[in-house]
Amino acid sequence: MSQNGKSQPHERQTAPVIQVNNLTRTYQLAGEDVHALTNISLNIFPHQMTAIVGRSGSGKTTLLNLLAGLDDPTSGDVHMLGDNLKALDESARLALRRDKLGFVFQSFGLLPLLTAAENVGVPLRMRNLSRKERDDRVRESLEWVGLTRRANHRPYELSGGEQQRVAVARALAAHPEIILADEPTGQLDSQTGRKLLDLMRRLVEERGITIIIVSHDPQVMTEADVVHELRDGRLLETRIKNQTVAAH
Repeated sequence: MSQNGKSQPHERQTAPVIQVNNLTRTYQLAGEDVHALTNISLNIFPHQMTAIVGRSGSGKTTLLNLLAGLDDPTSGDVHMLGDNLKALDESARLALRRDKLGFVFQSFGLLPLLTAAENVGVPLRMRNLSRKERDDRVRESLEWVGLTRRANHRPYELSGGEQQRVAVARALAAHPEIILADEPTGQLDSQTGRKLLDLMRRLVEERGITIIIVSHDPQVMTEADVVHELRDGRLLETRIKNQTVAAH
């Protein structure tokens, strides 16, 4: 159901992969309460690109951290792929992130002394995969993002756009159901950012991956199937292609 309690067209055939219920996150800063998020409720559906947008300080990165189980809410809960994150211990959360989620960051997060292929392979070493399977996944992922010929280059030998595509390949190699991306176009020019979004759209349409992007980039807002806009830690509205659903 949407925020106004009415079914939306994209909700009819599938259940949400993420359900956020009355989520609140309050921090203590210099003896005062800082309300990073207040009473957020929303659903994220599979095989879509969903954007979480808002100005700096709106709470969007806090929300992303809560979705990933990297932080705990003050109240409310997050159900991820059927699991209530609040009920999972840290080892179970780690397993969920390792096996079901992929991550892409604004700063790329590549290890400078490793090649592109080695960077893509790093998370796979946490799994019980054979060397051949790891190599096959690395090769497939780099081919998917168009960087086969750059596999043996180190980050400083790659452009910003290429580094971000390596980061996408690293997320993709884990065969995730969901990719969480924090300002993935933030360090890219508009043309390179457009190419990255085209790549992410292909991941949604051809690989069936659910992508959640935290951003203030207008291109992301235009490309996304659903946009959840935050303001001062509250959900202001949800925009579905050609629709707007006001939050309470």
